[in-house]
Amino acid sequence: MFLKRKHIKKAIAILLAITSVVTIAIYFQNYAVKALSKYGSRGNEVTQIQTKLKRWGYYKGNIDGIYGSQTLEAVKYFQRKNGLTADGIAGPATLNAMGITSSSNSSTGGSNSTNTNNVNLLARLVYGEARGEPYTGQVAVAAVVLNRVKSSSFPNTISGVIYQSGAFDVVSDGQINLSPNSTAKKAAQDAINGWDPSYGAIYYFNPSTTTNKWIWSRPMTVTIGNHRFCK
Repeated sequence: MFLKRKHIKKAIAILLAITSVVTIAIYFQNYAVKALSKYGSRGNEVTQIQTKLKRWGYYKGNIDGIYGSQTLEAVKYFQRKNGLTADGIAGPATLNAMGITSSSNSSTGGSNSTNTNNVNLLARLVYGEARGEPYTGQVAVAAVVLNRVKSSSFPNTISGVIYQSGAFDVVSDGQINLSPNSTAKKAAQDAINGWDPSYGAIYYFNPSTTTNKWIWSRPMTVTIGNHRFCK
């Protein structure tokens, strides 16, 4: 028994309607996951955002775990400075730039996810700051970041050190968002694994281009390529 044409059209219309509803539901579900902390949110993730942004000089308010107007503006400021979409929503890209592992991904990420984020962020810093330098010099630049993490004078995370206000030119000029090559990634991993050709340096500079007189007063540890490393 064959279906009449009008019945076929009706069945197709129903199928299309169901497909549209499912597609819209999936879209909003994905958006809800991606649009993590935003205006009006509360909780530990907001506290982490406020803590990091305050440490780096983007946020002046209280660390209260409430995503209010001051937190919103601080997130936008951070996003603008780091080449992200300045929508004030702390989604995956923004949280990754801050070095925060989203609670929505914690069950699948864990320490491996955090380590991967650290390597990628450090590799981007190396690529932006030292991609034309000898390999040893690239590892040394990565080691400087890690030495700062260990120092009480600097933030205690890789993202905190890299995104500290005014710390690295590649953050302010947007090069931190370039995709690192395999050499930069290897250099970052070697530094994380413990190689420190900077000999404990917490600063480095190019003597031929720097205009900062203070940096010359720092005790030198080694010169590699165009960079002078110092404590």
